[in-house]
Amino acid sequence: MILQLNMSSDTPIYMQLRNQIVMGIGSGELKTGEGLPSVRQLAVDIGINMMTVSKAYNILKNEGYIEIDRRHGAKVREDLDSNRKPTEKLEYGLSLLAAESKAKGMDKETFLKICEKTFNDINTQKLKEHRAC
Repeated sequence: MILQLNMSSDTPIYMQLRNQIVMGIGSGELKTGEGLPSVRQLAVDIGINMMTVSKAYNILKNEGYIEIDRRHGAKVREDLDSNRKPTEKLEYGLSLLAAESKAKGMDKETFLKICEKTFNDINTQKLKEHRAC
């Protein structure tokens, strides 16, 4: 998986890293049980502080995407359940996006088309264009 960080983005680096790993899992680019680079190795590979990687990994662990073992490192959880109901955080995020879209004059149909297109683009190259946002 190739990570593309935008150092001039308003989104903190640790959140960009977290978001891209989640996108990798969602797109199937990262498989369940697949190991992730060590904190040290990933920090060196992409040229960021180890604490930044550690913070991203801890968020992913707390959200249930990865598990971390001191001896074996971080890996995508085997028991990711695709049938889980959306969490409150997801519902809140979608509500916020819907409210922002509506406040800027977007109609419901356009919003839903964009949501559907984005969901369908998960497994395509098109999603990768948005990774560094």
